Parts: sequence; structure tokens; C-alpha cells
Amino acid sequence: MHSTDIAHAPTPEPATGDRRRWFALAIVMTAAFMDLVDVTIVNIAVPSIQRDEGATFSQIQWITAGYALAFAAGLVTGGRLGDIHGRKRVFLVGIGGFTVASALCGLAVNPEMLVASRILQGAMAALMVPQVLSIVHATFPAHERGKVFGLFGAIVGLGAVSGPLLGALLTEGNLFGLEWRPIFLINLPVGVAALFLGSRFITESKAPRALKLDLPGVALVTLALLMLLYPLTRGRELGWPVRGYVSMAGALVVFAALVAYERAKGARDGSPLIELSLFRVKSFAAGIAVQTVFGVGLGVFFLVWTLYMQIGLGWSALRAGLTGVPFSVAVSVAAGMSVQQLVPRFGRKVLQAGALVMAAGVLIYLVEAGHYGLGITSWQMALPLVVMGAGMGLIVAPLTDAVLSEVPREHAGSASGLINTVQQMGHALGLGLVSVVFFGVIDERLAPAEVGPAFVDGFTHALGWVAAVLGAIFLLMFALPKRPAQHVEAAAGAEEAPVTGEKEPELVP
Repeated sequence: MHSTDIAHAPTPEPATGDRRRWFALAIVMTAAFMDLVDVTIVNIAVPSIQRDEGATFSQIQWITAGYALAFAAGLVTGGRLGDIHGRKRVFLVGIGGFTVASALCGLAVNPEMLVASRILQGAMAALMVPQVLSIVHATFPAHERGKVFGLFGAIVGLGAVSGPLLGALLTEGNLFGLEWRPIFLINLPVGVAALFLGSRFITESKAPRALKLDLPGVALVTLALLMLLYPLTRGRELGWPVRGYVSMAGALVVFAALVAYERAKGARDGSPLIELSLFRVKSFAAGIAVQTVFGVGLGVFFLVWTLYMQIGLGWSALRAGLTGVPFSVAVSVAAGMSVQQLVPRFGRKVLQAGALVMAAGVLIYLVEAGHYGLGITSWQMALPLVVMGAGMGLIVAPLTDAVLSEVPREHAGSASGLINTVQQMGHALGLGLVSVVFFGVIDERLAPAEVGPAFVDGFTHALGWVAAVLGAIFLLMFALPKRPAQHVEAAAGAEEAPVTGEKEPELVP
């Protein structure tokens, strides 16, 4: 189909009879899983990388931080590129680049090459990930999206915890004598298959009017995010210098300049990078706030939890990974139930119940960790982890649904890019807070016998903060709509998307 045909093509609601949409869903979910696993899989292999490559502590920091920084800085841009050039096209470019970058990581001959490859991998993920929700939003009719977001929540839970387990198995297995390299090389067959199948089964979609890439907006958002995230990522290593605080304060100024510029750009030609009108949609604005704070809580918990098990308790990477399995299963089961059965009946109350259930799990963990000390077992951790996982599952899938439920499909790319960006920002803020809520209560110089008890104390202290964050999330959720729009419509038997006053996207066969 030529560009002139696209401009005058009809703009139907996605068809329910096209089976290709389920193949497309499986492909984009696989890509989302690859990204989620890749974020966590590296941490478990850091000792092997350091030993095998002779990497310095700073280089190790950048192997993990470089991915996160490139990912966060490029997400909004990646979403807009999908709106402009077609979500299928940009998704395929992203997954192809991600696969190539994974190969470069696995074949890295020195730490510098590994750091550069990880930054490239993060940039490619920033092209790939925003298209996932956009393709779902543009491919599935409103009454089916609840079920689809339930599946997405299950994938999120599975990916978040299976990364360390998979990393432990691949690293300790030392396949073909490759040490840590299989954690990256495993992406190659998956990426090639997704690229081939995606080109066949994903339906193209894009914004109906001719948008342009907002390069000054790209520069401002990238600068602001780097000024905020770089000091948070490197702060503890550098001793929290004054210039870091100056940079973070300056990021707020750049964010303010970004908002002013985007408002003027929207009024001038209607093609801003960030669609500020989205924030006038109450469900989107409230959901973004919840996503950010939720990211903070998860950022604190997962890093502190890993340090507590592997350094404090002295457990192997494999044992720590296996301990997280009950959490992963609980998230997956609860996410599916939440969207398909509970939210259509009870609406926002399900998300609020999730915040309270997860907080209860955190408090149970706090009590058990303090009571059993260094003698705690994986089985004793199972109860709080299952309760926490159930609470998280009740939140993750319907929260995404609630944030996007009233967003015009025309701006799905921009909206999903913002969702992922604020999640990464919140996660980075949480990682920065670890130096206060965890390391802040641990002496810098500890005798070997003091390390375990000190880490237990730090873990319980951090859990108190995580519980407080979940309490704040419960209160923020009162600003969410009582029922996401599509659930109301589905109950009424409607098959049309929410009335937004916006044109539907072009669907290009």
C-alpha cells in the first residue's frame, strides 16, 4: 500500500475475527519478556564477568547502569517513532538491533566493548518496548484488551523474577566453557524467530496524520533524564558529590523547559514529542503518578533483597533465584485473575486491595527476617513472598489497563513510552534511595562476622520503607477512575473504542 493510499484508507476498529492478532500478541510479549529478563539477568553474573574480564568496579557499574540510562532516555522517543513510522516497522528495527547488541555483548573481548554493547542494547530496547503496548492497543478491540493486559501482567511478573534464576542457571552451568556469555547469547535464537514471525503476523499501525520527530524535544528529554538518573546511578560509588545534587536540581529546570517547549510546539504544529493533553485525562495522570511511586518501591526491594540473600545470608546465586519462584508464580496467577475476573466486578478496589496485600506481605517478611535472623530458610520466606506476589499481581496488569483505558489510540505510542519512562525513573529513584534506607544503617567497615547481622538489620529497615511506599500508593489510587472505560463498555456489550474525539489509527495490512 502506498503512502497516498494510507492517507485515505478507512480507520476501522480492530477486527475480532483476525487470528493473526494472537500470533502478534505472542511475538510482542516474547520481546517484552526478553527485555524484562535482560534487565535483571546481568546482576547475577557480575562476579563471573568481573573475574573473567578483569573489569573494574566502575566498569561493572556501567554494564548495568548503561543499559538503564539508554533505555530510560530513549523510551519516549521510541514511542513517538512508532507513531510516525509505523509501530510494526519500529518494533522490528528494535528487536533486530537488540539481537545484534546481545551478540556483541556475548562476544565482547574486553569490558569497554561490553559496556558499549549494553548501552546499544538499552537504546534498541527503547525502540522495541514502547511498541508492545501500542501494538496491543491498536490491534485488539476495547472489549478484549482487559484479557490481553492480564496476560501482559503475568509476563511482567514472570520476567521480573525469572531473570535472576535464568542468569544463575546459565552462569553456574558454564555452558561450553563460556562462563557468563550465554546470558546474552540466549537472546539470539529468540530474537531471530521474533523478527521473522513478527514480519509475517503483526499488522502495521500508525498515527493517522503526518507527525514529525521533535528533535529539540528529544534533546531536552534525554538531557533531563540523564541529569537525573546518572547521579542516582553513580552517586554512592562517587561518594554523593555536590555536583550530583546540582545536576538533579538542574534536571527539574530542564523538565520545566521541556514542558514549556512542548506546549508551544503543540500549539504551533500539533506534533510534540510528549502529548501534554494526555495529562488532562485523569486516569492517565493518576496512573502515571502511581506507576512512578510503585517503581520506587520495587527498585528498593529487589536490589536490597538480592544483597540480603547473596551477601548477608551467603546464599548462592542459584539458591537466591529459586527462592523467588513462589513470588513469580503468585504474580502471574494474581495478574490473570485480576483483569479477567476481579476488575470487571470491583474496579479500582482491586488495585487498592493489591497495595494493601503487598504491604502485608512486606510486613510479614520484616517480622520473619528479624525473628529468624541468619537462620532463615527459603521455605520460611515462601509465605511473605506469595502474599507480596499476589498483591503485586493485583496491581500490575489492571494498572496498565487503567492508565491507557481512556487514551486515544492515536497517541498510544507516546502514552506507552511515558508509562515505561516513569517506571524506569521510579526504579532509578528507588535504587538511589537504597544508599539511604539500606546502606545508611550499615557501617562502612565491618568484620566478616558482622556482615550477616548488619545486612539483616538493613533489610528489615528497608522493608519498613517499602511498606510506607505501598501505603502512599494506596492513597494515590483514589485518583484513579472507579472502573476503566473498556470494562464499562464490555459490560454493556459495546465493541467500539472509548469515544475520545480523536481519529482512529491507520491499520496497514
